[in-house]
Amino acid sequence: GGGGAMGGQLDLRSLLFLLFLLLAPLPVGGQLRYAVPEELEHGAFVANLGEDLGLDVSTLSARRFRIVSRPGARQHLEVNLENGILFVNERIDREEVCEAGGTCLLHLQLLVESPLELYRVEVEVLDINDHAPTFPWQEYVLEVAESAVLGARFPLESAQDPDVGTNSVHTYRLSPNSFFSLEVQTRSDASKFAELVLERTLDREQQRVHQVLLTALDGGVPTRSGTARVLIMVLDANDNVPAFDQPSYSVSLPEDAPAGTLVIQLNATDLDEGPNAEIEYSFSGHAPSRVRELFHIEPRSGQVLLKGPLDYERASLHELYVQAKDRGPSAVAVHCRVLVHLLDVNDNAPEVTLTSVSTPVLEDAPPGTVIAVISILDQDSGDNGRVSCEVGPDVPFELRSSFRNYYTLVTTQALDRELVPEYNVSITARDMGSPALLTHSVLTVPVSDVNDNAPRFLQPSYSVYVMENNAPGASICSVSALDPDCQQNAYLSYSIADGHIHGMPVGTYVSINSDSGHMYALRSLDYEQIRSFQIQVQAQDAGFPPLSANVTVHIFVLDQNDNAPVIVSPMPRNGSVATELVPRSAGPGYLVGTVSAVDADAGLNSRLSFQLLQATDFTLFSVAPDTGELRTLRSFLEQDATRQQLVVQVRDGGQPALSATVSLVLSVVDTMPQTLSDFSEFSLPPEASSASPVTIYLLVSLGSISFTFLLAILILTAIRCRGVRRSRQDDGCSPPRCHCCPGSGPSADGLKTSNLTAQPPAGTTATTCLDVPGGGPPGYCYKVCLGPESAQSDFMFLKPCSPPRNNEKEPGKPGQHLQVSKQIKQPNTDWLPPSMQRPALKRYEIQHCRNRGCGWKEDVGMGML
Repeated sequence: GGGGAMGGQLDLRSLLFLLFLLLAPLPVGGQLRYAVPEELEHGAFVANLGEDLGLDVSTLSARRFRIVSRPGARQHLEVNLENGILFVNERIDREEVCEAGGTCLLHLQLLVESPLELYRVEVEVLDINDHAPTFPWQEYVLEVAESAVLGARFPLESAQDPDVGTNSVHTYRLSPNSFFSLEVQTRSDASKFAELVLERTLDREQQRVHQVLLTALDGGVPTRSGTARVLIMVLDANDNVPAFDQPSYSVSLPEDAPAGTLVIQLNATDLDEGPNAEIEYSFSGHAPSRVRELFHIEPRSGQVLLKGPLDYERASLHELYVQAKDRGPSAVAVHCRVLVHLLDVNDNAPEVTLTSVSTPVLEDAPPGTVIAVISILDQDSGDNGRVSCEVGPDVPFELRSSFRNYYTLVTTQALDRELVPEYNVSITARDMGSPALLTHSVLTVPVSDVNDNAPRFLQPSYSVYVMENNAPGASICSVSALDPDCQQNAYLSYSIADGHIHGMPVGTYVSINSDSGHMYALRSLDYEQIRSFQIQVQAQDAGFPPLSANVTVHIFVLDQNDNAPVIVSPMPRNGSVATELVPRSAGPGYLVGTVSAVDADAGLNSRLSFQLLQATDFTLFSVAPDTGELRTLRSFLEQDATRQQLVVQVRDGGQPALSATVSLVLSVVDTMPQTLSDFSEFSLPPEASSASPVTIYLLVSLGSISFTFLLAILILTAIRCRGVRRSRQDDGCSPPRCHCCPGSGPSADGLKTSNLTAQPPAGTTATTCLDVPGGGPPGYCYKVCLGPESAQSDFMFLKPCSPPRNNEKEPGKPGQHLQVSKQIKQPNTDWLPPSMQRPALKRYEIQHCRNRGCGWKEDVGMGML
């Protein structure tokens, strides 16, 4: 056969490939066209698409430059994204890719994004001589009657070569012999077939069998060949052969014709009689297998029937070669050709293919943004293959035609994800056939979110009520905001704006959970210190750029009954109870004093009520429950005690109620001295002082009394200093003891200082004493003693005095003693301490002086608070 020519196959491929490289690609009708030989190895260069299309090679990968092919189609060619070179991806067999003869084209659609661009490229697959001609049989028998006339022609089986053009069967050769010659004929499709021509009369008796070798040669370089051996059997004469009405027939048949349809009725006649005139019909030996699958011939009737389904889109023309041969001896077959033309039927609906989809689309994409590239294919022809495409109503998209049967889906208006997060775009492709066929395809276009919505709080402002004394870290409220965006753009974080509350950063009072919006109190709140405050809470999303919103949170502190009443008048002094003098002549309703108290709470928690809890005699005194006024219920009787002890309770209106008590000692006297009672000496806390004008009056009175007290101290200090000077000239008292020394000439209304040392020795404690000789009952003298810190005007309690002993010395200081006069001073029974001195005295002592010693007694009194 033709296998000897395989050694030159590589040289042929190389030659064709070099010729292809010399051909510069020229744009044809807006597209590029290239040519490539078949059977090239993987990676073989085809074209530099990046250069020919004017694309930037460095951006091909980023722009997703690629070949778009139909689903399931083989990818014979591929693009190198690094250099833009189109290369062979897998071996191309032209005979496999293009079953029919003629030009074999590969149609490529090239797609590049950002921006979206579409290119069309045609690559012609050039045939190479890679197939040798072959015969259906390696040996077959040809029967020839011995009566055959000279010049009789006998068609031979044709060789088949899948190659096309010059690489297909070019000619036939016959081995040398003396009876037959070979004549090559050309069909309408330019294919070749051979006929034996009888050159010499046959004589069966001389030679029954003739054997020749038939060789089929193609036109490739190098030439390939195939051979078959022909055995020519010489038969007895059947000198008439069948004859068809015409050598060629042409019929038309719709492609949807059912199996069993009569294609044509063939008729051949034979002038012989008997079996030599009985004709049988059959396909010739070189009828393609596809024809044998689709058509069937009735051997006796000559009817050509449809056997299999037709497809106009696969082949629009079928060529049938039919032979007729009689049943006589030495029957000779005659041939005819039947051309079956298929009529296209609209049996293919349009095919919608999404070549490229750019989803999701941003909601702020401008009108005209390309969403997808759609290709429409209808395999029918004519009007049946013309397609129109449209999108459904009420969607912000439209189709724009770019190339034939290619459309781009673009936006027509601005999108809003918050209104429509996703579109289902219905695409309808309809052909022009009758009846028209259509295809529906739905493209889902999700809309990508853009941070175009700021958070929004559920309320314009928040009012929160928190009970005071709350636990630190306890949740007090929760704020919430919504953001119609999605994903990261809708993720909210909460924070508190910077600010100050009573001079402190707001962050020291409250905090907020940035994720949930729960707010917590960082400290225990006190209604008495802060009653309300407000903060600004911000909600910010995580978009870029972030958007935020603010809301005001008003926090009101609710009062809790956590403060007991505080009694401000009268006040105990130095652990002793408050004392008040009541005249015995007081009648019913006499105002003894007013118990005053304050409560730092508010509302019912600060509403106070007064109650007499304990009393020496409950029938004698009463307390007004609202005002705290202490009044007598009746007149004093002789049997009533002169010392009345009372306990007054002050209770607030809270739940549970809190209370405070104060103890009072009321002394019933016959004559009331001019002095300020304990009921008037109190000071109010700052809250109470600003609550009413009474507080201001109390403060003014307190200031006046304090000024009078200081003035009295200054006067007494001056008198004492004057007495010290005199004592230096006369006898003195040795500190720290102080004695009551009688004088010879006591004054009835004045003060006479006792003899004191001027400067005490170092290490001793000096005590300054003043004698009050004229103000008490007989046998008594009153002393005012000042301690060593007398410069600070502090009064000391009166100390009991003892008569000095002779030669008594100061402890630790030998030789220093106080000289005491032998004369005892007589007190003035009509003397009373001046009114300015009584509020300053905490306690006073009465010293009873006699000739041999001094006795003393103590009376308890209450000074000013």
